[in-house]
Formats: sequence, structure tokens, C-alpha cells
Amino acid sequence: MACGQAATGGHSCPEHQQSFQSSCYEFVGLQRSFLSAQAWCEWGGGHLAFIRNDETQQFLQKHMQPEQNWWIGLAPSFDNITLDTKGGINWLDGSDVIYSNWISKPVLETGCGYISTDSNSHWKMTSDCDKEFYFMCEFELGRSLSCVNHSTFLKCDSDQVIEIQRSFFGRRTPHYCRNDISTSLTSSQDQCSWDSVLDLVSERCNGQQVCLAMTDASSFGEPCPTLGSYLVVEYNCKYKASSIIDRRSADDSGKGAFDDRRNAETDSGELKIKRCSNTMVTSTGTSIVSGVTITCLNCDTASVAEKVKLSIGNKDCKKVYWYLEDKLDSDALNGCLGTGLKTMNLFKKDKNTVDIKTSKLRVVQGDYLVEVVCKEQDGTLVFGSTTILAYLLNRPSNPLLSIISDLLIEMKDTDQVTELREQLLSNICVALTNSSLIEQDRDVLMVANAMKNLVELETEVNSGAQVEGGCIVESISYSLASIDLSTANMSELGDAAQLIVESASHILQAFDSKKEKNIASYFVNGLDAVQSFMLANKTPDMEPAIITAPHISIYANRLSPQHIKQAFTIPDVNVTSATFSLPNLSSNALANIIQPVDVRMTNFLIDPWRDGLTLNSHVSGFSLTTPDGQSLPVEDLPLEIEILIPRPQADLNSTVLDLSSYSTMAINITSQNTTLVLKLEPSEELPLVLLLGYQDYPSDSNYVAKVTFPLEANSLVERYTWILKPSELAGDEGLYYLLVRPIVGPGVKSVNASLTITSITAQCIFWKQHKSEWNDSNCRVGPNTTASVTQCLCNHLTFFGSSFFVMPNTVDPSKSAELFSNFAQNPVVVCFIGAIFLAYILAAIWARRKDLQDKVKVKVTVLEDNDPFAEYRYLLKISTGHRIGASPSSRVVVMIQGTEGVCEPHHLTDPEKTVFERGAVDLFLLTTPYSLGELQSISLWHDNSGDHPAWYVNSVMVQDMETGEKRHFLCSAWLAADIDECTIERTFPVATDADLKGFTNLFFMKTTTDFCDGHIWYSVVSRPPSSNFTRVQRVSCCFSVLLCTMLTSIMFYGIPTDPSDQSMDMGQIELTWSQVMIGIQSSIIVFPVNLLIVGIFRQSRPREKKTKQKEKKKSKSQKAEKEKAFSSDLDKNNITAEFLIKDIQRIIYLFANAMRCSVPKLEKNLEKADINMLLSELHELIEQQHSTHANDPSSVYWIYTHHLLKQLQNMEGEVRLLGPSGFSRPGSYSQVLLQVQNIKRVLEGHIYAGSFDQHSHISSTTKDKKKSCWNGFPWWFVYVGWLLVAGTSVVSGYFTMLYGLKYGKDRSINWIISIAMSFTESLFFTQPVKVICFAIFFALVVKNINSDDDLVDSLLKKKATHSEGPDGLRLAKRDCMRSYYKPPPLSDIEKIKRNLAKQRKARGLIVEILVFLGFLWMLLVVAYGQRDSNAYYLTQHIRQSFEQDVSESMNYNDVFNWANHIILKNLFGEYPGFITDGNSKCVGSARLRQVRVKRDSCKIAKPMRDSVPDCNAPYSWDDEDMGSYDPDWQEPNSANGSVDTVWSYQSQSELRGYPVWGDIALYRGGGYVVDLGADKENASRKLQYLFDSTWLDMFTRAIFVEFTVYNANVNLFCLVTLMLERTAVGAFQYRSVIQSVRVYQSTGGFQSFLIASQVFYFLFVCYYMFVQGKLMKKQKWAYFKNKWNLLDLFIIILSWTTLSAIIKRTVLGDRDITYYQNNKDQFPSFQDTALADATLGYLLAFLVLLASVKLWHLLRLNPKLHLITASLQRAWKDISSFITVIGIVFVAYSLACNLIFGWKLYSYRSFLDAFKTIFNLQFGLFNYDEVLDSNPVLGALIITSCVIFLTFVILTLFVSVILEAFSEEQENHQPSEEQEYVDLIITKFLGLFGIKCKKKKADDTECLLTDDTH
Repeated sequence: MACGQAATGGHSCPEHQQSFQSSCYEFVGLQRSFLSAQAWCEWGGGHLAFIRNDETQQFLQKHMQPEQNWWIGLAPSFDNITLDTKGGINWLDGSDVIYSNWISKPVLETGCGYISTDSNSHWKMTSDCDKEFYFMCEFELGRSLSCVNHSTFLKCDSDQVIEIQRSFFGRRTPHYCRNDISTSLTSSQDQCSWDSVLDLVSERCNGQQVCLAMTDASSFGEPCPTLGSYLVVEYNCKYKASSIIDRRSADDSGKGAFDDRRNAETDSGELKIKRCSNTMVTSTGTSIVSGVTITCLNCDTASVAEKVKLSIGNKDCKKVYWYLEDKLDSDALNGCLGTGLKTMNLFKKDKNTVDIKTSKLRVVQGDYLVEVVCKEQDGTLVFGSTTILAYLLNRPSNPLLSIISDLLIEMKDTDQVTELREQLLSNICVALTNSSLIEQDRDVLMVANAMKNLVELETEVNSGAQVEGGCIVESISYSLASIDLSTANMSELGDAAQLIVESASHILQAFDSKKEKNIASYFVNGLDAVQSFMLANKTPDMEPAIITAPHISIYANRLSPQHIKQAFTIPDVNVTSATFSLPNLSSNALANIIQPVDVRMTNFLIDPWRDGLTLNSHVSGFSLTTPDGQSLPVEDLPLEIEILIPRPQADLNSTVLDLSSYSTMAINITSQNTTLVLKLEPSEELPLVLLLGYQDYPSDSNYVAKVTFPLEANSLVERYTWILKPSELAGDEGLYYLLVRPIVGPGVKSVNASLTITSITAQCIFWKQHKSEWNDSNCRVGPNTTASVTQCLCNHLTFFGSSFFVMPNTVDPSKSAELFSNFAQNPVVVCFIGAIFLAYILAAIWARRKDLQDKVKVKVTVLEDNDPFAEYRYLLKISTGHRIGASPSSRVVVMIQGTEGVCEPHHLTDPEKTVFERGAVDLFLLTTPYSLGELQSISLWHDNSGDHPAWYVNSVMVQDMETGEKRHFLCSAWLAADIDECTIERTFPVATDADLKGFTNLFFMKTTTDFCDGHIWYSVVSRPPSSNFTRVQRVSCCFSVLLCTMLTSIMFYGIPTDPSDQSMDMGQIELTWSQVMIGIQSSIIVFPVNLLIVGIFRQSRPREKKTKQKEKKKSKSQKAEKEKAFSSDLDKNNITAEFLIKDIQRIIYLFANAMRCSVPKLEKNLEKADINMLLSELHELIEQQHSTHANDPSSVYWIYTHHLLKQLQNMEGEVRLLGPSGFSRPGSYSQVLLQVQNIKRVLEGHIYAGSFDQHSHISSTTKDKKKSCWNGFPWWFVYVGWLLVAGTSVVSGYFTMLYGLKYGKDRSINWIISIAMSFTESLFFTQPVKVICFAIFFALVVKNINSDDDLVDSLLKKKATHSEGPDGLRLAKRDCMRSYYKPPPLSDIEKIKRNLAKQRKARGLIVEILVFLGFLWMLLVVAYGQRDSNAYYLTQHIRQSFEQDVSESMNYNDVFNWANHIILKNLFGEYPGFITDGNSKCVGSARLRQVRVKRDSCKIAKPMRDSVPDCNAPYSWDDEDMGSYDPDWQEPNSANGSVDTVWSYQSQSELRGYPVWGDIALYRGGGYVVDLGADKENASRKLQYLFDSTWLDMFTRAIFVEFTVYNANVNLFCLVTLMLERTAVGAFQYRSVIQSVRVYQSTGGFQSFLIASQVFYFLFVCYYMFVQGKLMKKQKWAYFKNKWNLLDLFIIILSWTTLSAIIKRTVLGDRDITYYQNNKDQFPSFQDTALADATLGYLLAFLVLLASVKLWHLLRLNPKLHLITASLQRAWKDISSFITVIGIVFVAYSLACNLIFGWKLYSYRSFLDAFKTIFNLQFGLFNYDEVLDSNPVLGALIITSCVIFLTFVILTLFVSVILEAFSEEQENHQPSEEQEYVDLIITKFLGLFGIKCKKKKADDTECLLTDDTH
């Protein structure tokens, strides 16, 4: 089947294939030979995978199993077929191998290619193509391959149809379809051709969605008769055309296809007709009516593949004319395109029944229209029509395959595949049942594959489809067993057998979910037939044949009778099957058997029988048959057959008993007919008596069963195993009690021993076929039964199963004393529960204290600055946010604005509690003289006082207490001078309904509410003070929930799971149905009772502590106390004239503001103010406003006059209380009193007669709010909640302790870890996620706004708006002159902002300095932690040891003498394996390596060619010799076949080396290598061999002695390279390169400190990344213009590079150590690790350098250093010019000296050395003597001129420029802005110690605006 995945053209891949580029790949986990693997792929329309690029190679490596070898489509080329190949190895299609991945290119171009996993997935060739490997198939998109007599399945998506592009038949390559080739590949190849069959395939498949193209040689011809042919089809998928006319015309191959019907017998009177839409007309235009029915007689049979038989029945016609649509008439088509006409040709007449050959209709693809015209006896013409569908023309010739093809076509055009699946399977079952057995191997394979595809979606296979599928499994299994294997393809039949078993496995899995019908008989019969096929032609006593699937495994083998004694099991990679161990059967079932015996095993992971017991184990069958299939009866054996049946793994349900006293345990039996197995493990072997009682404790006289241990048995396990059969158990189900009593001698009261008892229940049953039921007769449970395996002992063979029941974890509370006696051995759980109780007590104490504090917070604060006569009330509910620092220390002021006016500013404060705490909600009662109308906005500000004045206000709600209307203000803003918008005053408008119901508002409101109040755990800390659900109650609920959860957890802890349970795989998490049920059961146990407790506490009303009478008495006493306090307050304040003046001024001020007019100028000096003048001003102001508002009855003036009148009445009382003695002038008292009374009369006269009471409009509905009928539980319900808390907590804690004591210490610890992790995950992840998800749902769907009216009403009842004194006097406490009643002016705010900015930047500087110092400290620790000071001494010691007897110039003999004496002496020291003095271990072996140059690598000067015979150049990479030689550097002899590695070049990659720097050149890491070995004698012999063979000669350019040592004393590895370089003149020069590496990190405290330092260092780096990211976002491109920013960025990049180097070094070190441990006799290359270590050192060095440079930037705060930096910046232009001049002079002198002295002085041998020498000359570091000795005149001249020109002239001018710039900067220096921050820091720091600093100028420092200014 050609398939493809998804991407283009309508092709798609099946689920079991992987899509990549333009192909689908299937990784087949079956082992097949190369030809069988290719045949498997060809069966599906593909081939073995081709790897044409590296991307495909990587893709295949990713998906294949790395431990297996895989066939790929590589094979040798064969010439002379049709493809022009050049020989060698090609892909199977004959294309060249352009991309390759050979491990080594194959020498012999024969065999088959595969991917070898032991060579890192490289390619290999093997000549043994019969090896069985896994293989990978490639199915190219839109391309399909099919062998002869097979079919290819072409398919497009549902909305597309097939369009054939190319199609060829024949043979182009010898490698396709080779299973059918019987002759040699090289024979008769020239007889093959490659022919196009596009027309034939197109007519079958074009325009169809699905097409089954048969490869039939009779249709195509046979272009390759000897080797056989194959078909290749290439096609596209295109969308279905909307036109109903097929525009295609026939080509040459289609001409004459209808010649026979065109030449049919006709006469001159023959009817000529044309078809136009639904009307038929004759050639003369006469219309013909419909009246004939055409019937197809064989469309439902297979014969339709040859001809179509049509009939009109017994219609009485005088003449009959049959017409067939002509699809080849192009002229007719062109004429019909616009009119809908079709040309119909006469092909038969005067016949009621006609036959149409199918082959003639296949010429042009499509449906054919057939018409019949009947001329009745009266001459009337009637017609009928039918259509021959295209798919009927392409039916396969095989009847059975035709039916299946029809069913597949029926299924392809519908979306209701699930509904048709059962019907499709049913039809296939009927077709298989009613037809003969399938005889062709490919047909069986096709049906098996179709079957697997139909049932692999297990969830869509219903019960009916399961039965039909079982029927098909049985039928095709019979066909499989009946095929003649002598001519069959065994590979295809084996694949079919595998598919049959997999199909049965899928059906069994679907059957497990709902067992409605019995399918076991189908499976048993079908799998038995498959086993018969597996045993056919099998040789006795060979390896068994095994087929495995996810839920079914079968085994078949043929053995000699004497080999039947072994244990039989099915090895399966997925699960463990049952094991059958047979006794000696020679005297029973096999007594007269001489021929081999067939052994058959079947293993079901799921019970296939519908009826009977519910099994919890595998179902395994075992049978013996003769080779002809006759069953050998095995029953009534004298010796039992041992059957071991696996059962689910689980923790053992064990109980530990102390035998010092009588011990009992409870056992719960949950099923009937169950065997109880008790396995005892005593701490020492001692006699015991066990008594078993049913539903009561046993005694000596009352027991169910009794036994004495030890029993008589061979093993200790059997001696202490008690098996109780069902007949021995008194009751079927229920609770049993086991009493254990040790047998002791006389006088001994107790024994000091313990006993572990494991209880297991099991049942051994078998399937009784004739009764169709499970039975347990003649089977028993064996003593070797464990928690994982059930041992069954039976005397017969059939299908066996094990029904077992895992005991629930039970505990006997009556034995608490015995359990608690084990406390010393297992105190874990008891102490854990005790710690929880103790934690609860401490938490409850803390919660109680917080509850008492919360009581003070639950109140409505009546503002002190309310006007005592203002009676219009507004309730303010202000919510402070949860952000850090949201609570302000400043004074907050509010002002409300409405349509009718603006209220006075009010200071929001409460003397009894702290307001505006973080996350708190505060209630304030604000009064106004009149209604403000419809509220519009609210203004909030504060005075910025205190240490933390900033305030984050979340929201404000204002409720009109008279009308009940609420207005919300969504603030969510900071009032702060340095945060957000940097303002301390903001005005917020009223929120609309859309704002309130917006997602953001609802989400955050719901989240806050749920976390603070709804979430039981989080609300303990964040509980709203207004909630009746106290913190103590919340802590108690948490305590109860925790203990209940722990109890349910420990109850179900360790319950085993059934492996047959369906599971949900979620990555690494697997969840079984049993675990889900345990979770549901635990929730059912815990949730209801705790929900009840929480509901009781939350819904209970608070208790009313006093009766109404007591409250009345209390109110009277409180009133008297208030009056007394008020009188005392009056006496204390001694009301004076100044008090009256302030009161009158307040009245004038408030009246003027309410009328929105200018306030009269008031005298601030109270001593100068006159009461009479103030009263006169008030009177004038009243008259003025009356005249203004006289004609406006809706004016505020008329409402305010009532309020003003009350104030004057109160003032009159104050004047009377003051009396005449309170006035300084006589007569003033009466004058003032008269003025007040006159103003009162004026006001009374001004009151508008029609004025209304401002409260009269309050609706009765507002006043008389209906309360809900239910207002919570009575207060005493709280005691019920406490009782439930105590009960659940004590019971849960007690039983949890009992379970813990029973489980043992280790299991208890594991449980505690499990419950702790579960609780932590739930608390910090699961529950917050649930809260957030519910908040999202609430905000998106519910959109409800919470209200707390009941709370507000209850609080308002407890508050009065004002208090009256004697005679009804009321004192006003508002001081209108307070500064905070007005927002701070802009100048003060700007001043505040500047000061705060300075403070913030000063703090930032301090943080920056401290962070950098910490960063630098960690960096230095990390840098120096990577180095060891001992490394220097170690390298010096090794260097000095090997430098002995080394001269400056050595020849070949000197080199060998040095190697024999010094190298070998030090390499193989006194202690074996150690070098020199025995402190350093030699790691692996040492090796010699040399690099050479090629012969004749340089050209000789022409005049000297006669004198000098040859020339060899110095070393260079181009001239390096990389050839292979025979000994003595002779040219290799090709006949020899092998080359010694000593004389063969090995590349750098092979040696795992790196280039090495020498004094002369840079040498490659490859060369000619000799390993010296592990002992001195062997190394000496090798050196002698090299000397004798002239291994070193004139072409040698460098010799390297390489070895690695490890010194455990300092924990260092040393990589030693001793180098002898040979110059072109012939002498060797010595050089050593030694590098130390720490591969193993040391242990101890410093190492831990170093690791911690590395962690902290990278935390600092992450912090710097965050800071630089913010800075980059803020500055954008300007960020990269600052050099210090670039420095920070470079430090960050280098830091992460350093981390990569640390990881790289660690990984490489582990790799190299592993290589050494596996190859200790070879040279281990640590070069990669050394390179990574060196790179790490360089990176750390540069990091320290850059960090030190950054320290300069931080010291800019010092004025002197800043002056130096500024001076350098000022002089930079001049400095840069001088630097250029100096550089030019240096280069000039360096070049001159190199040219003059370089040929004879070492200091000048190169330009760089000369430059270094001239540079040192400026500092006096110079060797004058060597220059003067070389050339006295010229040397003196150069040195003198250089010193004078450079030192005395240029450098002096350079310093002068810097000094001049410094002087200018010193005169014009401007302090930096940061200097002010430094001064501020110093001032603050000194202020901590009480030291005051002097200010240079008065304006240098600005005073901060603090609380003292107010």
C-alpha cells in the first residue's frame, strides 16, 4: 500500500509510519533476511530505505532502535539491463550513491548494505545477505511499486482524486521483486525492457479516490519473461473536477476499441439517437418516452470482471435496440460540451439480454451509459437507461478478493467509518466462510493486513465487530495453515501470521472494556491453526517459534519426547508469561510415542472468556500434539505439573508481630472459594502454634484451623508456609483472626523474637471446555506462591488462570497496646502525628491572637472632621492593594464630587486602629450637609509624610446611605512621588457597568477573594477581618483535612495494581484506573465531612452575648458617660471668645464654599478678630446669597439654610454657655446674642415655603429592605463544628499511628515522603491553578459582582454619626486651616521628586557597589578555585627529570641514547606503573610520534644540482609526508596485504590529538606512532627495533614523546609532551610542553564552598543580565554607544561561555577516563580535556581582567580619580596622535634591527622578538654587549639614535601633553552629578553615628519634605 504523510498533494501516512520530506518510513521490528525485508517493503508499494543526504541519515538514526542492525537499500550494481550503471555499489533502483556514511569504504563490492549500531550508525556491507536484521521501509509519496500478480493500492484524501503521471512495466533494476526470480541475476538480462503502461493504468485509476491496480502480465504483456517484471506507478492527487463531462479523448492505444459494435449489423431504417440531459431524441427529432427497466444480472458476482450481463426481462417488444455511450468520438464530445449531449452507438438489437465485455470498457476510464429502445407492437417507442459504474470494471479476478475490494470501495466514500466497520467485518467474514480457503500466500497477507487496519483502532471496535473480527481471525488462520509451503513465500506467510496475532490482540483489548459476546473459541481455534503453520516442516529440538503482540503471545516447538521435561515459558520483551514445568511423562501421555512431540503455548494478558470468574492474572494454555495435529491427552498424572502464573507487582501486605506476648492479627477475606497463603518469617527458627478464628478471636477450644510450625518440608520457606484451602475456612467471606503462640519450655514465660507474616489470597482455576466454565478441580495453590507469582499444581493440561485478591490494608484497633509496644522500633509515624498536633496548637495560639487583633479592625470609622450638623451620610469602602509597600504612612485625604456639589476634604484616619494596611478594606462614614447628587468622581491625595508615604489604592466604593445607591471607582494606581505616574493626587471617575464586568476587574477580584477568604489554607494568613470564619476555625479545618487525607492515604498506600488495567500515558506519568478509583474513594471519604465542617463554621451566626434589657441599660450608661465626658470636655476647654471666633470663621468658610462664592477675608490673628464684625459678615453673606438664589427653588441654598440654621442654634447655646463673663467688653454678650438671634430669624424667613425635606424622596423600598428568610445557622452550631473537628482529627490521627506502627519503619518513611510531596504539590500548584482557572471562568461566564450589604448594615447599627452634649450642644473638631486639607503645590511635589530621585539613585549606587564587590569576590574564588599552586612544582619536577643529558644539538644516536637511558629510566621507575620517584602514576602507555617531510620536497638551485643530489625542505603542513611504507621506509608492496602501524601514517583525528607549537613550526597532531607498552623491557626492544630499522632518518622533522601521569597527592593529571625538533641543518633541539589538568574535583569543605561560589557567581550574572536587559530596553540603540555598557555585555557573554567550558571539560574528562579504564594498555589521549581546561583558564583570566577594569568605573565616585579620567578624556586626541607616531618609530627600528641582527642574534631572530627587544630598551632592559660585539659601529649608532629620539624626545612630549591636560582639567573641573549622591550617602552614613557634616553653601542641600513640615 503506497502511503504518505500529510504534507502535499493529498497523500497521508498511516499512524505506524513516520513522515520525512517526501516519503513515509516504517521501522519494522522484525528480523528478516535482506531479500525478505525488501519483499516486505514491496508488498506495501515501497522499498528498503534510501539515504541520499545527511538529513535523512539523522532522521533515521533518531527513530531506529540503537542496539539493532538495520537493512537499507544498498546492493551491488549489475550492468546490461536498461540502466547505464558504472559498477560498484548502488541503491536498489540503480541510482548512484552520492552521499555516503561508510565506516570504511568496502573493498569487495558485493553483498548487502546495513546500518551498524556498533559503529555509531555508520554503513557496512556484508556478504551474508541471509542474516536477519531489523529493516526500514521507504514509501515515496505519489509513487508505488508492485510485483507481478500483486496489487498496488493508490489512495488520495476524501476531497481529491487520482491523476496518473507515469507508469512503467518491466524491469529496470535486478533488485526489485527478487523473491519471484528463480534464475541467476546475471542471466538473460538483455531480454528485459521498460515499457510505458500509462494508458492502461490511467483508465483504471484516474478520477478515483482509491484504486487497486493489479499487476497482471496478461494485461500488460511480459517485457522481462526470464527475470520477471514489476509495475511502477507515479501519481498525483488533485481536487475533484466540478464538470460532469470527461474531456479526455482516446489515444492510439484506444483506437478501434469499439470497432466490433460500430460494425454491428444495421440497416437503412436503423434508429440514430442522441442523448441530451434526461430526454432521448431520434435523428429526425422525435422524442421517446421512458418505459423500460434494465437489470444487471451479474453485477453482484465475480463474473462481472469478465463481462456485464444486462436484461430488460420479458418485455414484449417488436424491435429492441441496445445503445452504448461512445467515449471515443471527439467530435461528438466537442458538440456536447455546451449542450449536455452524449453520442450513443448501436451495438446489439433484437435481444432482451446482452453481454458487454468488461475489457472493452476499460479502454477509457469512467462510468458508461447504456440505453435500450423498445418498439412495441403498436409502433410506440419507449426507452430505458442504466449506468455501468467504473469500479465494477476493475474488480480482481479472485472472487474472494473481489468481494473484499468491493467492501473497501464501499467504505472509502463515507465519513461514517465507525458505523460501517461492523458491517464491513461481517461481510468479509461471510465472504471467507462461504468461499474456499485462500490458496495464495500474498492473498492471505493482503486479507490479514486489511484485517489489522480495520481493528487497530480499538476504541471503535464494538461488540459486534469483535465477533466478526474473531470469525475472520479463525478463517484466515485456517487458510494460513492449509497453504502448500513447498511453493509458498515463507517470509510473506510469516508476516501474515504476525498480522493475525496482532489483529487478535487488538480485538482482545477492545473486548476487555465491555465483555458482551464470547470470542474465545475463535481465538483458540485461530491461534491453534497459526501454531500449526509455525510447526510445519519444523526440525525437532531447534529454537522455538514465537510470535508476540501487546496482549497475546504464542509459542510452538517440536521436541523429541526425552526433551519434554524442561520448563516452558514465552520470552517476551513486554511481560512475563506463565511457566509450565512438566514431570516425567514417559510412563503416561508419552508412553508409546516415538515420533517428535509438538509443544504449543498460548498466553493471554486479558481473559478472552465472557462468562465465569473475573480473573486478575494472565490466562495461559499449554498442550502437546503429534506432528499431524492430534492432541495428546495429559490428565490424571501421578505427579503434578507446576504452573507459575504472574500476578501484578505490589508492596507486600506484611505485619510484624512481637512474640514476647500472645500476638494476633486480623485478616479480611473478600471472596469465596479462595485459598489463603500465610508466609511466616521468624527472626529465628523456633516452634510456633497458629490458631485461626472466624469473626472472633480463637482459643484452644474455639478455632477454625490450627497448625504447628515448622512443618516437614525441604526448604525453610515451605516449612513456614501455611496454606488454607477453601474447605478449611469456616466462613466464605469476612474477618478472620490469627493467633500466634510460640512453643516454649517449662518456666519460660516469653521469648525475645519477632515474626513477619505475609498474607496472600489466591485461586488456581482452569477452563472446562465442555461446561464452558472455570473450575478448580485437581488444581491447588502451591507453597511457593508469592505476591508476584501464583504457583499452581495440577495433574492435567488446559487453559489456566489465577484469580487473586489483594488484601486491603487493615489494622486491629483492639491490639493497640501491642502495636504501641513497637514504638521504640518504629517511632516515625507516631512522632510525625505528634509533631502535627504540636504544630496545630502553636498555630491555634497564633491564630487566636490575630483574631483578637482583627476584632478591632471590623468597624465603620466615623470621620472626626465630619460636620456635627451634617446629616447626609456616605459610606466609603476603600480597598488597599496587595502590592509590596502599598500601605502608606502619610495622611490620606478624600473629596467626593457630585452633580450638586463637592464635599469638603476629609482626613481618613481612625485613632483606634491603623488604616490602609496592605490588602485591607477600610470603611468610613462621611457626612455632608446635603446630597451631592449623582456622584461623578472622587479625588484622593496624601501629604507624603512618614517613612513610606506611597499608597497603592485598589478600589473605592461610595454608598449613599439615604438612597442605597452605590458607585464604584476602579483605581488600581499608586499615589507616590517616585512610582508609576509620580503623583500624589489623582481623581478617579465613576466606573461603568462595562468597567465593573470587565475581565481584568472580575478576574483579579475573584482571585483575591478566593485566595484571601475561599482558600482554606491561604486564608489562614490572609483572612478578611470581617469574616465570621475565624483564623482558629480555619486552622482547625486545615488540621482536620490534613489528618483525614493522611488516613485515606495510608489506608490505600501500597495497594497493588492490576497490569491489565487500562492506563493513560502522559509522558513520564502513567495513571491507571485503579489509582483513579483510589483517588475518587479518598475524596469521597475526606470531602463531605470537611465540607460540612467548613460550612458550619462559615454559616453560623455570631453569638449575641447580651440580652436586649442589658443592652438598654448599657446604652443609658454609655449615654450618661458621654454626657459626663462632654461636660468635662467643655470645662477642660473653657469655651472662650477665641473659640467662638474660630467657630464663626468655620461657618462662614463652609457656607461660602457650599455656595461656590469667594470666601471673605478672615483674620488669622484671633486676638485682633471681632465677633460682631464676623457675625455681620455672615449676615451680609446670607442676604447676598438669598438675593442670588431667590428665584431658583432647586438651588442648594435652600437645603443648606436648614443646616446653617442648626449651626446658629448651636452657636447660640455656646454664647449662652460662655456668658457675659466670657467677653472682654461689657455689653458684648447681649450684642452677640442679639446678632445671632437676628440671623436665625432671617434664615427662618428665607426658608422657601415650598422647600422639601431632602430625605422625603427616599423610597420605602430602600428603608424597608427585605431581609432573606435564612440568615445562617444558629450560633450554637459552632459547637457542632468543633465536635466534628475534634472527632475527625483524633480518629484520623489515632488510626494513622496504628497503620504506621503496623507498616514498619522503612515503609512508614516512604509513606511520609509520599504524603509530604503530594501535599506540597497540591498546596503550591494544584490548588492555586484551580483557583485561577475558576476565576477565569467566573470572569468570562458568570460575571457577577459580590456584595456585602449585610456586613455594612450590621456595622452601621453600632455607629452613630454624632454625639450630643448637655443642652444639645455639639462641638466641631474640624480645623479648616490644616495644610493637608489641600493637595501639596506643584513646587513642593517637584522638590519631593528631586529628593526622592537623589535618594533612589544613592541607594542604587550603594547596591551597585555591593553587588559588584560580591560579584568580584565570587569571580576570584571561582577563578583561583580552578587552579592549584602545586601544579607548578609538579610540572617543574617532571620537566627536570626528563631534561637530563639533553644538549643543545643532538644527532640520531644522541636521540636514541637519551630515549634509552633518560626516557625509559624515568617512565618505568622504581615502583611499577609509576614514573621517576613513584609519586606520579603513568596513565596508560607512553608513545613515540614523529612527523616527516616528503622526499624531494624542495628544489635545488640549478647551478648546484650536480653537486647536491637531493634536498628536503623544513617542516610545513603542505610538505608533510602522510604515506604508508614497509619497514626501513621502503615503498609498500601491494602483495603483502598488511601494513605495520609503525610505518603507517595515522591522522590527527585517529590519534585524538591536536596541533603542537614548537620553536620552529606548528606541527600537526598526526604522524607515525609507536606505543612503548607497559614494561621497560618491551619498550627497550621497540626502541632497538626502531634504531635498527632507521626509523629516524633525514626526513624526520620532529619527535614527540607523549604520556600522561596522575599524582594523587595533589589530584592532578599532567599531559607531558617532550619534543625534539630537527632543523633543516640536521640538529635536534629539545623542548617540553607540560600541562596540568584537574579531571577529578576534590572533595571536602573547600570543594563544597567552590561549588556554592560557582552557583552564586552565575546568580550574579543572571542579575546583571536582568539589569542590562532593562537598560537596553530603555536606551535602545544608545545602549551600544556607552563603553561601560559594552564592558558589562562582554562580561556576561564571557561568563556563560565559561559555564559552557566548565561543562565541556567535565564531559570530556569523564569520556577520557572511561576510555582509559576500558583500554588501560593503550595511550589515553586527554588532549580534548586539556584544551577545554586551557580554554577555561583563558576565559577566567579575561573575566578577571575585565572585572578589574570595571572597578575603575566604580571608583569614578572618588573626585581625584574622576579628575584623572576627565584629564585623559581631554587629552585623548593629542595622545592618539603621539601613540601613532611612537608606533611607527617602534616598527621602523624593529624592522631595521631584525634585518641587521636577526641572522646571528637570538633576541632579533624574528620581527616580534626585535619589537620586544626595542620596547624593553625604553625601560633599560637591554643587552648592549651582544649588539656591540656583533657590529660595534652600526650597533652603537642604532642604539644611540633610538634612545635619543624615542626616550628623550617623543616620550617626553607624550608626558607633557598629559600633564598639560591635567592642569586644564583641574582648573575647569565640574563635579559630576553622581558626586551629589555620594555626598548624600556620606551624610546619611555619618548621621547614623550622630555626626553632622558641614555644608559649604547654604543652597547645596535641599531639605527633604518629611512629616515634621506638617
